[in-house]
Amino acid sequence: MKLIILLSLAATGLAVRTPSISWITKEQVVDIGSSMQLECSVQYAQDYPVLWVKRGTGGVQDLPISTGPGLIIRDSRYSLRHDKGSSTYILQIKDIQESDGGEYMCQVLIGINNRITANVDLLVRRPPVISDNSTRSVVASEGDSVELSCYAGGMPIPDISWRRENNAILPTGGSIYRGNVLQIANIRKEDRGTYYCIAENQVGRGARRNINVEVEFAPMVKAIRPRVYQALQYNMDLECHVEAYPPAAITWFHKQEGIVNNQHYRVSQFATADEYTDTTLRVLSIEKRQFGNYSCTATNKLGQSSAIVTLIETTTPVCPPACGTLTYSAAYTPTPSVLTLLALFAAILLRN
Repeated sequence: MKLIILLSLAATGLAVRTPSISWITKEQVVDIGSSMQLECSVQYAQDYPVLWVKRGTGGVQDLPISTGPGLIIRDSRYSLRHDKGSSTYILQIKDIQESDGGEYMCQVLIGINNRITANVDLLVRRPPVISDNSTRSVVASEGDSVELSCYAGGMPIPDISWRRENNAILPTGGSIYRGNVLQIANIRKEDRGTYYCIAENQVGRGARRNINVEVEFAPMVKAIRPRVYQALQYNMDLECHVEAYPPAAITWFHKQEGIVNNQHYRVSQFATADEYTDTTLRVLSIEKRQFGNYSCTATNKLGQSSAIVTLIETTTPVCPPACGTLTYSAAYTPTPSVLTLLALFAAILLRN
């Protein structure tokens, strides 16, 4: 019986003296450039090496930092302090870099294949960076469903929101949408423009990506003045406004014949934006046969559209463009100097 008691006491004594880790720092979240320390308290480990090790990731081996009271790593940003009274190993790191983030292990090495380990995560705050797999631009046809995606790295994980240029209303409603994916069902030409993906996590100023959304649609043609008037032998401008994407090929027709630049006509076009084009047909020294209907026709891969401008004969020249004569249409208002000359001429006639 005495032998059993002695063996039991011996076993109890051995169990009590087995090395252990009694405490380790909780997860740390720090800013780049700051300093921090990790603490690990051990018991009954006087005869065993105590190590700080950074766990390797992505195929990278574990990185030993210290053993006992001494550093292994050659980096002046690291220091180690051993508090013998509490048997605590304090690892200090200054000027924290993004690469310092990761899992740190406090280990008591009992044997080659036997060690006691406790872990602590070091999280380094990082400003948002929008990922390359985010949408950069989109070209869609009217009626398509469109998906804009935006992802960002950073610590903490960034929040993603969407806006439009000039805070225009989003197709989903409202001026802001939160989430990684903005879905636009049955996209319309009014939905085209610049969309902003904004990533924020309260670290730094955040990140933004401009996403250009182009919507292809069939041409729409509008006659600036559907009916214009001019006298024989004077010039007149016929104008149309075209909205289309891709930009449309524009042709003027008269009596079903396409018009090109020659001694009778001058055609000009001015693109005010990718989707907008203004076109002018100048009819030169109008002849009798040139009066009638003119068709401004715009065509792209999605369709065709036309507008009719009617050139009507009048006996009075219209200014502009037929300026430089004393006789104009009713739309012309004589200047005071012309009125004065007319009054003087009338007075001379009365005297005679």
